Amino acid sequence: MSELYRRYGKLLTLIMILLTAFWLLALVIIPNIVLFEFSFESYLPVDQLGGPLDVYSLKNYETFIYSPIHIRIFFQTIIYSSLVTLLCLCMSYPVAFYLAKVIRIENAPTIFLLLLIPLWVSEILRSFAWFIILSFQGPLNALLLGIGIIGKPIRWISGFNGVIIGLIYSYILFMLFPVYNAISSLDSNQIEASEDLGAPLWRTHWRVVIPHAKPGIASGCVMVFMLCAGSVIVPSTLAAPNSRWFTEIIQQWMFEGLDWNVGSAYAFLLLVLCILFVSIVMRVLNVRLVDIAK
Repeated sequence: MSELYRRYGKLLTLIMILLTAFWLLALVIIPNIVLFEFSFESYLPVDQLGGPLDVYSLKNYETFIYSPIHIRIFFQTIIYSSLVTLLCLCMSYPVAFYLAKVIRIENAPTIFLLLLIPLWVSEILRSFAWFIILSFQGPLNALLLGIGIIGKPIRWISGFNGVIIGLIYSYILFMLFPVYNAISSLDSNQIEASEDLGAPLWRTHWRVVIPHAKPGIASGCVMVFMLCAGSVIVPSTLAAPNSRWFTEIIQQWMFEGLDWNVGSAYAFLLLVLCILFVSIVMRVLNVRLVDIAK
């Protein structure tokens, strides 16, 4: 707080504090409190609201517990969101290191501009574009058949294949930028010292680069997992008939079944899962919340 006051002055500091408090209160705390309360209320006709049946109960959570299909979809969402997070990390780390420590610094803005161009298009348009690309008679199969890599068309949109590809494409930059930011702050002399002492490349990364980049890795993992677990458009567009996403179930309860109470219970379960995942990632990587915030 004193650092903010010293750097920006009293007026700007007060404005930033008020804006942050408004964002936390109006857009985070109050909606989640309402969601939490709705999850314990019963779905009743309007004329019965406030009556003897309008009491708090665990009935909405019992709906989830006694639904094996929804439990299976819930854990599938967890598993595949974690898989997408891991794949994004494996793909982003070498690119982030290359951008931070290998290329010339004056070339970095051009590369970042090329990476950011897809974000100028809305997520739904990008999802429909991937639906066309991955379709059975789409351009991807035509290209692979034309150059002889495959002998017959592949059904890319089967199981969770299309969802995984779409989620990686949509959210990989949320992993790349935090990891790049962490690696770019590493003194290159430490890498050179490790190489001069005879350490192989993999040991230099394992003992020097990765420990320094842990806050960026943790931040990227948290963002990508939460975005994947809460995604609606990509799974709705690229999922096969037998591959449902948990957010689709929540949307079905709220907008098709008009049962906001059960939908709130399901949404709150997903929220608790995301918080639990953040805690586990921070514990595994031995980082604090203040490190991620940097």
